[in-house]
Amino acid sequence: MTDLTVYDAARCPYCARVRIVLTEKGLPAELVPIDLEQRPAWLYELNPPAARVPVLEDDGWVLPESAVINEYLEERFPNPALLPADAGERAAVRLRVFRFDDLGKPYYAFRRGDEGAAERLEAALAALDGDLIRLPYLGGHAFSLADVAYVPWLIRARDLLGIELERFAALTAWLDRLSERPSIAEELAVVSAL
Repeated sequence: MTDLTVYDAARCPYCARVRIVLTEKGLPAELVPIDLEQRPAWLYELNPPAARVPVLEDDGWVLPESAVINEYLEERFPNPALLPADAGERAAVRLRVFRFDDLGKPYYAFRRGDEGAAERLEAALAALDGDLIRLPYLGGHAFSLADVAYVPWLIRARDLLGIELERFAALTAWLDRLSERPSIAEELAVVSAL
């Protein structure tokens, strides 16, 4: 086992992605909390130019960006698998992660109070709901990196921003199913403490 360190911020949903994968894979890691209001100077050296988190350090090797970190962890520690065995299904999961901005952009616009953001967020949630009517998970038939990529924002939308998700039945059922996983239950506890 290697020595994993994650430079982390509890409130950051991108960091939540990495925490969820670590828990799913049973990987111990040192979580180093970062104050996002006063980022340490050394963090700018680890992840220039903006010193964003999360940043993974694996025996001195440094890697930023949650989606890339999670792919790395999946390849380095393949069990339990968070990508399907089938190449087409893996591609579908990666496409879903790649298209995260379809939710992320309206989410952050809503947080900023941008004009029309509530409608754009509503449309993004409706699209996810429609996808989850057809399949039980965002990447297909099993929990995957696609679900990990989205669930931190949906938890925060519901629990911190007061977005009522109940009108999206499939999305609500998906979030309820995911909440039974220890990794998601841990993230719910993190969010409740914010």
